[in-house]
Amino acid sequence: MNQYKYIKSIKRRKTLVLLSQILISIIFFVIWELLSKYKVINPFIFSSPSRIIKTIINLFENNRLIYHIWVTSYETLIAFIITFIISLIISIILYESWFLSKIFDPYLTMLNSLPKVALGPIIIIWVGANTKSIILMAVLISLIVSIQTVYNGFINTDKNKIKLLKTFGASKKDILFKVVIPYNYNVIINSLKINISMCLIGVIMGEFLTSKAGIGYLILYGSQIFNLNLVMSGIVILIILSIVLYELTKYIEKRLT
Repeated sequence: MNQYKYIKSIKRRKTLVLLSQILISIIFFVIWELLSKYKVINPFIFSSPSRIIKTIINLFENNRLIYHIWVTSYETLIAFIITFIISLIISIILYESWFLSKIFDPYLTMLNSLPKVALGPIIIIWVGANTKSIILMAVLISLIVSIQTVYNGFINTDKNKIKLLKTFGASKKDILFKVVIPYNYNVIINSLKINISMCLIGVIMGEFLTSKAGIGYLILYGSQIFNLNLVMSGIVILIILSIVLYELTKYIEKRLT
């Protein structure tokens, strides 16, 4: 009975948190709408929720909305998969080789601090003004952070467990796949959560530099023609997409754990 009450209290708290979040969002949009309606703020500059909804509906009716969302989602997911695979492989290599980890550690730190936007023009020249350059930009933004996160998890694996397997004559392969990687499931999952957001940021930055479609393109095009309704609509769509992608990583987390 006590366990039932405890579980019920946890569900009640989660429901209360969710309702509070929804209420805060509703209050924010209502205040925003009223301030814009009564010209307390400039509706041309700040737009309003009603104008944003109308703009999104117009985009949907013109068959442009789904296409732009699909382009950004596709680029983000491709960059996410590439980042995860490469970061995991490099993290394993650095973990297995003390010599290589010491050599590349300062370079990883240096590359991580480098503003990736500065590489945009070079990427366009090397790869071309196309989808590949956008994906490459996203990978560069998220890759180093992912490598450092996973690698630090690997080197902080419980040393006693590793010693225990060594006493039974376990090989490096056994230690890696039976101790190190399983021990760092949570670290890998957290890196996935970071990667999905970083890849989305990288894709939007890439679309700002060179694109003919995508949410980043909508925002950039809206700013160029001074259509702030389109700009704000793009930002709202981007927020919704980021929530969907984050929930996707949470689903992956549940499946893996």
